[in-house]
Amino acid sequence: MITNRKDRWLTPPAAFALLALAVWLAFFWQLGAVPLYDLDEGAFTEATREMLESGNFITPHRDGEPRYDKPVLIYWLQAASVSVLGFSELALRLPSAVAATLWLVAVWGFTRARLDATTATVAALVMALGLEVPIIGKAAVADAVLNLFIALAFFDIYRYLEAPRRGLLLRLYLWLGLGFLTKGPVAVFFPLLVSFAYCLSLGRIKDWLGAVFAPLGWLVFVLVAGPWYLAIYIDDGAGFFQSFFLDHNLGRYGGVKHGHAGFPGYYLVMLPLVLLPFTGWFLRLLPMARALWADRLDRFLLLWFVAVFVTFSFSDTKLPHYMVYGVTPLFILMARHREALTNRWLAFGPPLVFMALLAALPLLLGTLAEQADRAHEQAMFAEGARVLDWGYAVTTLAGLATMVVLTFYARMPVWQGLLLAGAVQTLVVFGALVPRVFEVMQTPVKEAGMLARELDRPTVVYRTSMPSFSVYRDAITPWTRAPEPGEVIFLRVDKLDDLAATRPNDTLVVLYRRGPVALATFPEGR
Repeated sequence: MITNRKDRWLTPPAAFALLALAVWLAFFWQLGAVPLYDLDEGAFTEATREMLESGNFITPHRDGEPRYDKPVLIYWLQAASVSVLGFSELALRLPSAVAATLWLVAVWGFTRARLDATTATVAALVMALGLEVPIIGKAAVADAVLNLFIALAFFDIYRYLEAPRRGLLLRLYLWLGLGFLTKGPVAVFFPLLVSFAYCLSLGRIKDWLGAVFAPLGWLVFVLVAGPWYLAIYIDDGAGFFQSFFLDHNLGRYGGVKHGHAGFPGYYLVMLPLVLLPFTGWFLRLLPMARALWADRLDRFLLLWFVAVFVTFSFSDTKLPHYMVYGVTPLFILMARHREALTNRWLAFGPPLVFMALLAALPLLLGTLAEQADRAHEQAMFAEGARVLDWGYAVTTLAGLATMVVLTFYARMPVWQGLLLAGAVQTLVVFGALVPRVFEVMQTPVKEAGMLARELDRPTVVYRTSMPSFSVYRDAITPWTRAPEPGEVIFLRVDKLDDLAATRPNDTLVVLYRRGPVALATFPEGR
C-alpha cells in the first residue's frame, strides 16, 4: 500500500528499473575487471580449473592435492559457466553474481507478499547498496550461493508456519539439500535453530517437530545432497568427511583456522562495517527490540539475526563474511521501520567517516609504510603510493562532498538519503578503491603466473599461498617439495633470502619481481 506519492519511484514498474540498475551496479559492474584475489578466489578457481582439466567432477583438487574445504556445488557452477563463456575472471565470478541477484529477488518477493512493494524495494536496495553483500556477490567463492539457499530456506520456513503445505515443506528441504551441497552443516544448522526458537516462542513445538521429522522432506534432502557425498566417499575414501566435518566445521568453531582469530566483541566491531553505509539505520532498530518482538514477522527476523550473531561470537575462528548469514532479516527490518530513522548524525555519521578515511588513505599510507617491517608489505605500500593517484583523489573527494551534502543539506527523508549514500559508496569502492587494491596485491601474481606459463618450465611454489598463480599459469604448481635447480620458483618477496639460504653455494636469479611477489630460479650447472 502506497502511503506517500513521493515514493512512487519505489513501486512497480519504476521500482523494477531501479532494482535492475542497483543489481547491475552491485553484482555485475566490474565483475571481470580485476584479477582473482588470494587466498579464497584463487583456491576455488584453481580447483575448478583442475576439475575441468582432469575430468574428475567428484573430488575437488588444488595443485594436485584434494581440497576438502567445501562441498562440490560451487565448483560445478563455475565449471558450467567457464564451459559456456571460456576461462576468465568474469565467467568464474558469474555464478556468484547470479546467485546474489536471485537472493535479492527472493528478498523482494518475500517482503512484497507480507508487507508492500515499497518496503520490498527498499529492502532490496539496502541489500544491493551495502558494503559486504556486493563483495561476495562479485567473488568466485561459495558464499553468495550459500546465502541464496539460506534465505530461501528461511523464507519458506515462515511461509510454512503461516500456512502448512506439503509441497512447501518439500521445497524447504530442497533448499536445505542444495545449501548442504554448497557449504555443509551451516546451511541446515541455522534454519533448524531459528525455527525451533521461533516455534518455542509461539508455543508451536508440535508443528516444528512435525516439520523436522517429515520423512518425505528428508528423502528430498538425501536425494539432492546424498549422491555426491556417497560419490566422494567411493572416489576418495573418508578423507573429505574427516577433514571437512571435523576440521573445517568443528575445528573452525573450537579453534583458529588459517590465522583468522578474533577478539571478544569482534562482531560488535565488524557488523557496523559489514552494514555500511546503513550502520546507523541498524543501530536505530536496537531500542525497538521489545516492539519488534511483539510482531510475529519482526520476531522471526530478529531471531534469525540474533542466532547468527551469538553463534559466531562464540566461535574461535572469526571472519567478517560470517555475519552475512544473518543480515538478510536486517534488510527487511530496516526497510519496514525506515520512518523511525530521523537522526541525521546517526544515519550519516558512519558513511561520512568511512568516505573521509578513503579520501585520506593516500596521506595515511606513509604512516602505515613506516610501520611495515617485512619486504612484501613494504613493496605493497610502495605500489600503493603509486596507484593512489589524482584519479583516486578526485573520486574519493567527490564521494566525501556528496556525503556532506546528504548529511547537512539534503531535503529528503533520512532513509532515502542513505540509499543515495549507498549508491555513492558503491561507485567509490568498486570504481576507485577495489581496482587499485587489486592492482597492488593481485596484478603482480597474475603477471607472474602468465610469465611462468610463457617460460614453460617446471615450476614450484616456495612457502607462499597464492593459488591464483596456478590459475593464471594454467597448470598445477607443486608447493610441498623443495625447488630444484633449473625450476622456476614462485614466492613472496620476503621469502627470497630464505630461499637463497637453502642453496648457499648456488646463485639465485630473480626472473620477475613486482610488488609482493617474485619469480626466481637456481640455474642448472652451477
